[in-house]
Amino acid sequence: MTVTDIPGSKSVTARALFLAAAANGTTTLVRPLHSDDTEGFTEGLTRLGYGVSREPDRWHIEGRPTGPAVTDADVHCRDGATTARFLPALAAAAASGTYRFDASAQMRRRPLAPLTEALRTLGVDLRHGEAEGHHPLTVEASGVKGGELVLDAGESSQYLTALLMLGPLTAEGLRIEVTELVSAPYIEITLAMMRSFGVDVVREGNTFTVPPGGYRATTYAVEPDASTASYFFAAAALTGREVTVPGLGTDALQGDLRFTDVLRRMGADVRTTADSTTVRSAGRLSGLTVNMRDISDTMPTLAAIAPFATSPVRIEDVANTRVKECDRLEACAENLRNMGITVRTGPDWIEIHPGTPRSAEIVTHGDHRIVMSFAVAGLRTPGMSYDDPGCVRKTFPRFHEEFADFVARTTQG
Repeated sequence: MTVTDIPGSKSVTARALFLAAAANGTTTLVRPLHSDDTEGFTEGLTRLGYGVSREPDRWHIEGRPTGPAVTDADVHCRDGATTARFLPALAAAAASGTYRFDASAQMRRRPLAPLTEALRTLGVDLRHGEAEGHHPLTVEASGVKGGELVLDAGESSQYLTALLMLGPLTAEGLRIEVTELVSAPYIEITLAMMRSFGVDVVREGNTFTVPPGGYRATTYAVEPDASTASYFFAAAALTGREVTVPGLGTDALQGDLRFTDVLRRMGADVRTTADSTTVRSAGRLSGLTVNMRDISDTMPTLAAIAPFATSPVRIEDVANTRVKECDRLEACAENLRNMGITVRTGPDWIEIHPGTPRSAEIVTHGDHRIVMSFAVAGLRTPGMSYDDPGCVRKTFPRFHEEFADFVARTTQG
């Protein structure tokens, strides 16, 4: 058995940074993720005047319930969607201030409109600098009274998360009616983490009621990233090996751990205990049809190993993957076709047929998940290369080294 330690969750780290900044007191984050995305988030907090000090495995954030310590700031959100969507909501709650946000060219292409329209509905003075509904944007903060909202989160659950976390910082709280929701398990992460920081959100169907009153500081341990773990689970399933990931057990917050259910349906043996998950297989995988709406970040992982299944793999209800760091659905199709695999696509689905992939240079589109997913396929297709292997720094800077070490250890075992 090979035990592999996975870096902290990007999604959990980003939420924890927001909640810690908004809380009353100093919060300590244990084992947060060190990556370009989280570095960008902490840099943004620093530019807004929040106190952040870091040790190797512990970050300390001085919360400011009244909002940023500065009244004028420029924040560059890099490629980070959580940074680009969460920090403007945090800044909007300030009693006064002018806060300008911009991002990379990649992030500028990604949509913000449902969130910024909701903030405007709440009375926030917010202006987009160029294309409406995209970065750059300027927030003229004067506090947020609160009230009722109708939100379409069918494109990204991050819009709802940003508003939920804003709720306790408003004068009267928020009542949010959600008409569409994608990646619903991420909202469960948000609600659980808000409880850890002292706020209970009432959910009745698709209506969320968030009380005012703010957050309290705490010590918060960040669990390993389940999306990142998917590459190691898939590698074990594909090659007939075994891997155990500690820290992702039955009480894990992240819905992406349900990727192991997909592997189980394909024939892998999956065992989840209170504090770990183990995947092993004989290396033979069956095809399937699967709805991945709620775990769409793991869609590329499945797509990359799909050609090795004994029958077609059809992945459905993943339209939102078209507005990630790149159009992931088409990126997967493009690369698989370059590898000689038959692929069909539709607006929200991809169907991949069995075949013997040939090596190719993977066109990454600067997307970390495309690189890491096709690294798994490379275990059975020698000679693969990538046009931008370094883009993994977004969430897992040492991926290539850690994955090579994992492969070496499982081969020796």
